[in-house]
Amino acid sequence: MQIKGKATSFDIAHLTGVSQSTVSRALRDSPLVSEETRQRIKAAADQLNYKVDKNASNLRSQHSGTLALLLFEDPTADDSHINPFFLSMLGSITRACALRGYDLLISFQQLSYDWHADYADTKKADGIILLGYGDYLAYRDKLEKLAAQGTHSVRWGAVLPDQPDVSIGCDNFQGGHAVATHLLEQGCKRIAFLGDASSHYPEFFERYRGYVAALQEGGVTAEPMLQVDATESTEQAGYGAMETLLERDAPFDAVFAASDLIAIGAMRALTDRGIKVPDQVAVAGFDDIPMARFLNPPLTTVLQDTKLAGETLVDNLIRLIRREPVETLVLPVKLVVRRSSLLASR
Repeated sequence: MQIKGKATSFDIAHLTGVSQSTVSRALRDSPLVSEETRQRIKAAADQLNYKVDKNASNLRSQHSGTLALLLFEDPTADDSHINPFFLSMLGSITRACALRGYDLLISFQQLSYDWHADYADTKKADGIILLGYGDYLAYRDKLEKLAAQGTHSVRWGAVLPDQPDVSIGCDNFQGGHAVATHLLEQGCKRIAFLGDASSHYPEFFERYRGYVAALQEGGVTAEPMLQVDATESTEQAGYGAMETLLERDAPFDAVFAASDLIAIGAMRALTDRGIKVPDQVAVAGFDDIPMARFLNPPLTTVLQDTKLAGETLVDNLIRLIRREPVETLVLPVKLVVRRSSLLASR
């Protein structure tokens, strides 16, 4: 079949002997078209080197074909303002969008104005993925407004019984339990926790609850003097929390930090005081960011599967856009033991 210029869906219809509307449905993988007809139409499209006009298709469907990823600005040592944990998830989300035929719009959450309304009203994106949120109780108002106006959104974060949105998170409780159990098995008895232990920071709080449960199972009482708040997931917050702990003059032989960055700061503070890790104090973190394995000593931590997390966030958001059932999910975690916590290294 000879065609002048760019092939159209009408050319495919003529070649296959079906209507143009059937061609359109087949190229959208509509269940209204049989598998045999769909494959015949797609073969003809390939033969004619036909390319879907994405803009025209989006106009007809009232979709932008774009997802938005909004990052919470974190204080960082460099100018990125992105928690290193989210960088690997960012790559996974980008790949997942490309494989599913969506463009990805990436931006920081501008908390100084109503970004939640901006994205819904201007139709910049069909749905929003949220990474990071700081103080959850202060942030919840934004989530409630998103839900009230019908914006499709999914969030990476703690899975809570009364949350207004769909979230995907890791098993923070199990991760905290695994770390504390490991430290107890190493012979540690006075294990400190660095991280906020309140509903303002529910992911840290769940890690703390897992830690407390493991201590109780091991016959050890969690001591309030060995818990120090660190609300920001930064090296500076970890350094400051460790200094506070040391100033309390309460003996401890291990530290469980609520994030790797907090653990890194804590290790630096210990080193500055001449306290050796793990010879004198065992240390473990949470997240398994890339630099954790390259520290000296390498950091014991909890692995969150960022590849699975990114794919799950994208898949669930697309289901919301298609008005398909979606459930909040808790993804499994894995303890990664390295030299920073091993008694044998002492």
